[in-house]
Amino acid sequence: QVQLVESGGGLVQPGGSLRLSCAGSGNIFSRYAWYRQAPGKQRELVATISRGDSTDYADSVQGRFTISRDSAKNTVYLQMNSLKPEDTAVYYCSVRLIGTLIDYWGQGTQVTVSS
Repeated sequence: QVQLVESGGGLVQPGGSLRLSCAGSGNIFSRYAWYRQAPGKQRELVATISRGDSTDYADSVQGRFTISRDSAKNTVYLQMNSLKPEDTAVYYCSVRLIGTLIDYWGQGTQVTVSS
């Protein structure tokens, strides 16, 4: 059973920073990702990182957000800088179990960017 625990969300002013964390249970994952869903909008992919540490970002966060992982801790991070009000959303981490196409999801953490 894969379990994911997210942390790090909160309220921040425009231009500020937050770091989200997502700790996974003792499984091996082939892909780690962060998604977000704003009120009234579809869930969108924010960033991905592979086991080989290849990364990819949505155009809207390129240059402001950084995804990384700590394999020893089985944890993936999302460093978010220069935050904008339009970054306000519930952020979800997702992992793909190696050798499968099965994705698992965290519980979500609220990020609110407002003055």
